[in-house]
Amino acid sequence: MLNKNSSGLLHFTIRVYGILVDAVKGILVADEFQNGQRFTKFPGGGLELGEGTTECLVREWEEELKQQIEVTDHFYTTDFFQQSAFDPAKQVISIYYRVKALEEPLTKISTVPFDYGEEKDGAASFRWIEGVNFQESMLTFPIDIRVAKMVRESLLI
Repeated sequence: MLNKNSSGLLHFTIRVYGILVDAVKGILVADEFQNGQRFTKFPGGGLELGEGTTECLVREWEEELKQQIEVTDHFYTTDFFQQSAFDPAKQVISIYYRVKALEEPLTKISTVPFDYGEEKDGAASFRWIEGVNFQESMLTFPIDIRVAKMVRESLLI
């Protein structure tokens, strides 16, 4: 059951994520700390008013990874109800695209989980997971778990 916010309205949050697969390095994920919890997800973030979904992904990628990407094709859009893990008055709709890196990132990318130093709200790090080791159980949120399974199956890992 979706709870209403203080104004009595229900809201949607639209999230846009990129799936970057490198034949040598693996699959890129983001490790973050927010609201007292650690979580692993695909890189990306929230759609802002006046922004298209691919514009959002390019902006988020530049902000977080300091890297230019090309959005190559749509991979998946949420097709089931998902309540926000952070706000019970919001329903999450997530859109996933395959992306291609156009340059090396300026942000450090690790192979160590949660390699962001101090555990405080907003802490984030990025890491490669080798394709043969990539499992949906490595992701935190239900939509990402479903997408991780689809990614693994599409790569025949």
